Amino acid sequence: MVRKVTGVKTEELPVLNKNEQDEMLAAIKAGHTELRERFLLANARLVLMAVQRFRDPKQSPDELFQVGMLGLMKSLDNFDMSLNVCFSTYAIPMIIGEIRRFIRESTAFKVGRNIRDVAYKAVKAREALEARGVHEADLNEIAVELDIPVAEVVGALDAISEPQSLYQEAFGDGSDPTELIDFIRDPKADIDHTERILLADSVDSLPDREKQVVFMRYFKGATQTEIAAALKMSQAQVSRLEKGAITKLRESFGV
Repeated sequence: MVRKVTGVKTEELPVLNKNEQDEMLAAIKAGHTELRERFLLANARLVLMAVQRFRDPKQSPDELFQVGMLGLMKSLDNFDMSLNVCFSTYAIPMIIGEIRRFIRESTAFKVGRNIRDVAYKAVKAREALEARGVHEADLNEIAVELDIPVAEVVGALDAISEPQSLYQEAFGDGSDPTELIDFIRDPKADIDHTERILLADSVDSLPDREKQVVFMRYFKGATQTEIAAALKMSQAQVSRLEKGAITKLRESFGV
């Protein structure tokens, strides 16, 4: 089977034996830049091997392959033939380093190096404490270990954490999941008087249970969990009632 990465059929990449590779390297270093593309394609398998080491579902293999190719180009530009080592021996660590740097810096928010350093030290301190028998070292213990304020530890670890979508599934069976936003109370949930009047007729036409859920959810800003406890039903039942009510309200407004 022919594998494709970023449109490149890896089985069709050119192959160079050691003598051909050494001769082409020498020619490129001598100024024959027209040979660069062929040389890079012939060594693209090194990039593919490196990409396969990173099995992160959040990262696109095609994107990692492109980043790895940048590492391969840097390897070619910086390679010193007088070192008397194989090109692949020199290139692979540089390719992997380029991919790791990309993954480390590809979070949704850019974090300064000093904050990353604190976060790294905090992680290492936690490991060291737990290795010495401290069960699940807390943030205060880590701060004492590093001799820095606990707020600095908290801020650094928060900064490198992956952000989560408010619409990420918190739990459920897949058919009627609960999202994180369902656990967040909205302090501005009350709507103004005019909107209340416009909604009154439509809300009044809802079945009693749906009416209760809508009132508590959108007028009082309660979470689905709070509503479930108040009405003595499961959160899944509240979720279904809410969705049914919203569907009916939308229909009543022709949405």
